[in-house]
Amino acid sequence: MAGDKDTLLGMGFDSARVEWALKATGNRGLQPAMDHIFENEGKPVPDLGAVSEVASSGARGDAMDVDDEEDADALRSLGAAANDAVEAKSIKCSECGKIFRNTALANFHAEKSGHDQFEESTEEIKPLTEEEKKERLAELRQKMVEKRAVKDKEALKEQKANENLRRKAGKDARQIQEDLKAKQIVKEAEQKKRDKIEDARAKAAIKAQIEADKKARNEKFAREKAIRDGLPLPGQSAAPAPAAAGATATPSSGVAGKDYQETRLQIRLSTGGQPYTTTLPNFSKTLKELGLTPSAVLIATP
Repeated sequence: MAGDKDTLLGMGFDSARVEWALKATGNRGLQPAMDHIFENEGKPVPDLGAVSEVASSGARGDAMDVDDEEDADALRSLGAAANDAVEAKSIKCSECGKIFRNTALANFHAEKSGHDQFEESTEEIKPLTEEEKKERLAELRQKMVEKRAVKDKEALKEQKANENLRRKAGKDARQIQEDLKAKQIVKEAEQKKRDKIEDARAKAAIKAQIEADKKARNEKFAREKAIRDGLPLPGQSAAPAPAAAGATATPSSGVAGKDYQETRLQIRLSTGGQPYTTTLPNFSKTLKELGLTPSAVLIATP
């Protein structure tokens, strides 16, 4: 823009560098153009036909903050003061006596010095000398450098804070994962312990059932065998009987107080063989007296 160009030229910048800065920053304003000039100070001016808009630190197209806008107004006023020195109205600082052409310059002075007492003045503002221009330019440059340093420091501080937050979040996430993993391990161990106990109980129950079935089969087999052989059933006690005619009698049981018409005798040889069973009377003693009722087993010795 013509106003920014005139302001920069009035501040003493080289015309070629002003043209380069304005074109490179896309005419976004006085502040980006000055940043470009300061950043490329000492570099040769390129062919303007080959210059395209670049995203330098001061030419990113972002809106300037309040301080930057005030600085830009102050710079424009500074250029206007250099080109127009016949304006009679001015603002005077009551604390130091300095005179300013407009409120923008007065605000700039107040921000820099901390003065807050101003009054209107009819004194004519004299054009700035070359020394005054250089002094103002140096002050503005120093202020920009300090402001940029503060912003860089704040950005670095914010970056470190974000990095610390990121690391803490990562550490917390890892700790949560480790805690969950530890709890899962404990849970699995407890489940394995319960499963082992249940398996042992199941095996014990199966073993007990097998033993019970085996015992029941043996008892059944013993009962059936006793019935086939005419022996007392398992669990019944047999009373001994005296041997007759060289035989030893083993009565299965003695029953008193009851008369039996007959008795069943089974005679076995000690050497084995088929059992011999018969029913016969004893003329000398009764079967009841011999303890052979209602049944008895006699073992004969050859």
